[in-house]
Amino acid sequence: MVLAILCRTLDHRYSLHMRILVLGGGPAGLYFSLLAKKKHKDWDIRVVERNAPDATFGWGVVFNDKTQNYLKDNDEPSWRDITATFQMWDNVDVIHKGRKISIRGNRFAGIRRLAILQILQKHCLDAGVDVRFQTELSQPAQWAGFDLVVAADGVNSTVRRTYASEFGPTIDVRPNKYVWYGANTLFHGLTLIFRENEDGLWIAHAYKFDAATSTFIVETDPETWKKAGMEKRDEAETRKYLQAVFADDLRGAALMSNKSAWLSFSVVKNRRWVHGNTVLIGDALHTAHFSIGSGTRLAFEDSIALFEALEQTGNVPAALAEFERARRPKVEDLQAAAQESMVWFETAKKDMHLAPEELAYVLMTRSGKIDHENLRKRDPEFVALFENWQRHKE
Repeated sequence: MVLAILCRTLDHRYSLHMRILVLGGGPAGLYFSLLAKKKHKDWDIRVVERNAPDATFGWGVVFNDKTQNYLKDNDEPSWRDITATFQMWDNVDVIHKGRKISIRGNRFAGIRRLAILQILQKHCLDAGVDVRFQTELSQPAQWAGFDLVVAADGVNSTVRRTYASEFGPTIDVRPNKYVWYGANTLFHGLTLIFRENEDGLWIAHAYKFDAATSTFIVETDPETWKKAGMEKRDEAETRKYLQAVFADDLRGAALMSNKSAWLSFSVVKNRRWVHGNTVLIGDALHTAHFSIGSGTRLAFEDSIALFEALEQTGNVPAALAEFERARRPKVEDLQAAAQESMVWFETAKKDMHLAPEELAYVLMTRSGKIDHENLRKRDPEFVALFENWQRHKE
């Protein structure tokens, strides 16, 4: 009898009408809206995005196999559409001193960022989510009247800035410079390229995301950037210079720009995740350096965790508290790994004397998430190659 009463209570809780405002139409905001609307048809869910539906910055993004499983478990129809466009690989390739070392057992998939946005937009619209593009609500008065406000408005979040004293953000702008290009050269795996010239060290992070195109992110330290005179070069001159640096790797292809400009990575953290009925998710809440390919993963996992917290608790204050309680340790753990990886790339110059085998090993173990035995399970042939190199070195 008690169980039956509890079940009726839970059913009534789920039928309550909710008005939800989602600020930001990136993966985090769209996926949360999709999950909530499909479960609760009577909820009013509005997504407000300042850009047009076909506007996006950058090129392709990366998923690991764990994220793919999360998407399948939570919404199989959108998962099918997303994975239908995937470019899959299991190798990390390290190119150093003109040699390529491959490490297997690293399952990832690349997808065009615009493609994933368009898929999520379609599924949200089909489910009945009210998605409004080229609209910006930048004042707290415009957020009033909603039961829940989900701030998924990116690394430069207006909501986070407005309530800075409540969220307590820290934004650590890192010293390295990076620029995000595309290239019509297919890199069949996550490819990390180290090239040195008279100005210093240039690092490329490259991977395919469709049948003809790859992401090509170039990173460098501030000393190299200044010596190369990058602050004086326009966009065309910058591309021409970098095409020459990576000419062998690009195999004659040109770098493609999408408003590509030099940036400095910002590590975003927040002391508190919730203010009243407002919660931060995605890049508004946290960032993780692109060298571990987890930004989109974090966005989707935030969305899932917030939706699950609403389902488990049945009211907004409890849900937001549960979201932060359950999600924070996982985010902090991943950000700690990303920090180790980021700092390694910032100081990579010190390791350029290493042999290709040793550099590849250092790269694979840089974040502390993978140790020698874990690496052996992933790719015993690579570990055997490394151990053989060690023996001959000694």
